[in-house]
Amino acid sequence: MPDKSIKTPFYDGHVEDHAKIVPFAGFMMPLNYADGIIREHEWVRTRAGLFDVSHMGQCFLEGADAAKNLSRLTPTSFKKTDNGRSRYTVLTNHEGGVVDDLIITRINENLFYLVINASCREKDIAWINDNLEGDAVLTPLKAGTPLLAIQGPCAEQALKEALLPNTNLEGLLYMHGMPARIMGIDVFITRTGYTGEDGFEISIPNNDDKSMSIWRTLVQHEDIRPIGLGARDSLRLEMGFPLYGHDMDTTTSPIEADIKWVVNRKNEGFIGHNRIKKELTEGVERKRIGVKITEKGVAREGAKLLSPDGHTIGILTSGGFSPSTKQSIGQGYVESAFAEAGKIILVEVRNRRLRAVTHELNFINPRPIKPSA
Repeated sequence: MPDKSIKTPFYDGHVEDHAKIVPFAGFMMPLNYADGIIREHEWVRTRAGLFDVSHMGQCFLEGADAAKNLSRLTPTSFKKTDNGRSRYTVLTNHEGGVVDDLIITRINENLFYLVINASCREKDIAWINDNLEGDAVLTPLKAGTPLLAIQGPCAEQALKEALLPNTNLEGLLYMHGMPARIMGIDVFITRTGYTGEDGFEISIPNNDDKSMSIWRTLVQHEDIRPIGLGARDSLRLEMGFPLYGHDMDTTTSPIEADIKWVVNRKNEGFIGHNRIKKELTEGVERKRIGVKITEKGVAREGAKLLSPDGHTIGILTSGGFSPSTKQSIGQGYVESAFAEAGKIILVEVRNRRLRAVTHELNFINPRPIKPSA
């Protein structure tokens, strides 16, 4: 059968740069380019990587009751969020599980910009629409609307030099957004990302025909190289960022996932609040943690986590090799008694039991980023 995956507006650029193309979440996406995943990973940590993230879902929520609705759809309160402020949060279901994680930016008093996961796009849109009340309208942008991420310690300077010499990128704080113009095109820029490095995401709505020029201009800069999904995953894993559908799902609460900071304690009545507020005060039976393997071997998703005496205490939900630490790392869920960093555990890999230690979710210290207000 022919592949019906969508080609993003930057697909020709991936082919020109000799990317290995794979189907992902309904799109044809670059897994890696000629240099390979490890070199791409290292480039982002030292220079600036350019990611095609057009597979992500983009939506606008508008109306006098938009903030009120988002404060009910998520555990986060948006009623007093400043214009231009971005917040990471989760959509929750009635059982307190996570429908998806997302970033929401308040553009103005009655308008919000939402970026949701590619694999959850249709589910999220339906969930939000089914639960909207009052004056609020969700407008999804078409699948594959151009979205770029530039990540790395050189991201700010390289982006200014390549495309935005007269834009005050220095004044854009972390987890904030602003409108801008690039090559005569209206775009929306947020200082956000999924790597732990400083960086920006650029949404280019309604300009598929011109977006390729932006891509080609960026990759010509000496500090910028295109980066694929492989390095995107290893970069986020080193920082302990969860991947929805693996490290969180509809059964997982934000407290179990160790992102309780998304819950505003004064936000009452949000969907799923009964379980989540109870867990805030009483604790949870399992918790997401980092895992560092201390002997040779690489563990992957699904590996059992065991106590030193062989008792099953949890499961690995993500795992792989960390180019920055030169070790096998992962994250997963364990019984709360083992959730403290520094506990000796075992990881079962192909009938072998590898020695490991529980760890903070992040395995490298994040580079200082301009603080949010």
